[in-house]
Amino acid sequence: AEMGAKLLCLCLASALVAYYIYTPIPEDLEEPWKVMLVSASFRAVGHLAEVADRLGLMHYMEALMVITTAEYVAPTSDENVTVTDTEFSKVAVRLYLPRRAAGGLRRAVIYFHGGGWCVGDVGMKSYDRLTRWTSNVLNAVVVSVNYRLAPKHHFPVQFEDVYAVTKFFLQSSVLSQYGVDPDRIGVAGDSAGGNLAAAVAQQLLEDSEVKIKLKAQALLYPALQPLDLNLPSYRENENKPILSKSLMVRFWSEYFTSDASLREAMASNRHVPVESSHLFQFVNWSTLLPEEMRKGHVYTSPASGSPELAQKYPGFLDARAAPLLASDAQLRRLPLTYVLTCEHDVLRDDGVMYVGRLRAAGIPVTHDHAKDAFHGALMFVSSPAELAVGHRLMNRYIAWLNENL
Repeated sequence: AEMGAKLLCLCLASALVAYYIYTPIPEDLEEPWKVMLVSASFRAVGHLAEVADRLGLMHYMEALMVITTAEYVAPTSDENVTVTDTEFSKVAVRLYLPRRAAGGLRRAVIYFHGGGWCVGDVGMKSYDRLTRWTSNVLNAVVVSVNYRLAPKHHFPVQFEDVYAVTKFFLQSSVLSQYGVDPDRIGVAGDSAGGNLAAAVAQQLLEDSEVKIKLKAQALLYPALQPLDLNLPSYRENENKPILSKSLMVRFWSEYFTSDASLREAMASNRHVPVESSHLFQFVNWSTLLPEEMRKGHVYTSPASGSPELAQKYPGFLDARAAPLLASDAQLRRLPLTYVLTCEHDVLRDDGVMYVGRLRAAGIPVTHDHAKDAFHGALMFVSSPAELAVGHRLMNRYIAWLNENL
């Protein structure tokens, strides 16, 4: 009997491991086994976080922070770049200063990390690698911002933190202290950080106190609107690696509140009240997506939500959280733009719609669409989970900055 029990346990364990590792991976991804393992470990952490949350041990997002903590590296200088942790305008930043002679004023990039406004850190190995490499290749000052996170802090805190740092850095006195050329500064970010970068670029245009204009913005698979969470990309990529639809809904709702009623309304795409339905024109994928992205999906306008939710949590209708809600007149004043989108990503259509709107407003946009990539690919540029696609996309983004900043 004992033998049978052991055998049963072994079978169950193998089945579980197989279930975790073997997820259907899109056929055009390279290194499929590596992607499966990466995806499996993310799912495992997600399931553990769910259990911890349900048992009341810790908040779901705090459990997800385990990944962030495991990836953390202290600020370490090398022969090319001096790295320090400091504060700008009372907000924590990690600063990368190139060591080689500048031969004039330097360029600068202000970077906002991803993680759904809830997780992530400038000190994660992958972000450290990305920002350090940017500083080294561009011989640029890089400011990587450690904004405060949900669930402790909700919108607009994350936005206000990155905005305060940007505004502080854009003072002539600060730029001259770091030897930065005021005409060659860009903001950049991935995922939720791409959302923050887009929002900061828009908000600076409205701020009469800021005299210095950004030269460029680079948005890496950005999240740009929470109004319609049933776009073709959400439908097609509901369970793709790293960022499932349910996790993205969770990130969006947590950005505004820990109240589960918003998450439930967003999950069924009925959170926008009827009096705000005019905003759907800015996120209407049936007019804003090119034909090949619509792929026979049929557009239905989302159902109306309760006005109470929008009154309690007005943030989800605010352009500082949803940069796609900006008017065409605002978009016309934005800087040179780079947008990376990935085919296998729930956020793909957000980026594609923004590209279309920016181009229609006359903004020069470089749109890199990676057909063989999934959300978060740039996180996989440092071992042990190194992926060739991560390096390729990182190099393309940095090459664009090098050419355009």
